[in-house]
Amino acid sequence: MKRVLVLLALVMCMDWSLIATEDEALQKALLQARTADRKRDHGGVVKHLTAALALKPGAVAAAGLHQARGEAHFKLAKIKESIADFDAYLKVNPERDPHHWMRGISYYYSGEFVKGHKQFERHQTVNSNDVENAVWHFLCKLRATDFKTARKSLIPIKGDGRVPMMEVHALFAGKSTPEKVMAKALAGKVGEAQRARRVFYANLYLALWFEALGKDKEAAKYLKPAAAVADDHGYMGDVARVHAILRKVKVPKKK
Repeated sequence: MKRVLVLLALVMCMDWSLIATEDEALQKALLQARTADRKRDHGGVVKHLTAALALKPGAVAAAGLHQARGEAHFKLAKIKESIADFDAYLKVNPERDPHHWMRGISYYYSGEFVKGHKQFERHQTVNSNDVENAVWHFLCKLRATDFKTARKSLIPIKGDGRVPMMEVHALFAGKSTPEKVMAKALAGKVGEAQRARRVFYANLYLALWFEALGKDKEAAKYLKPAAAVADDHGYMGDVARVHAILRKVKVPKKK
């Protein structure tokens, strides 16, 4: 009896789920892509998903493969390729457009800042309490206009319970300081893993803050420790690592 379960990337963040197929070649390509993903071999993921797409699966399956390949392309710092794949996914799943913050981040790195801030404005309609969305919207708006306009249009956020994100929002609003952001990340009695996550986000967004100010040396100071622990922090960890690659910041190896 043929094995009929195969792995396919669906929706966002390499969410590998099971679907039914009897195409053994497709099964093989997708299983190889999954193995490569587990090893963080992003080039391998692209290779095997490209092979899977060449087998011409149905439109829904192909869209999921494009989404997964888009994520892998981003992790390889191939930004325009990631956007092309995300576009292919959204062509089949247009209702997912407001949810697609990943494409917004890719727009920022591709220099498509108007498309970027519009993407984050749409994302705000489905994710209203996310400081990160407000910050990326600010960053795109800044590049498309100027600092005064970006700050004036900073999306208000009230309900993001992740430490130190509300302090990050206050920083971009001109109501806090980098020192307060880091102090908030380090404060309180929490587990080691939770504190490390807080510090990672503090470092990432302080790096982005100083870049927004045109202070590249200060930005690199915070970017390096964020990118050094990228593997521990999901897609946003990859954002930190890719940011370092694109800005040519040398990252120390994780101890």
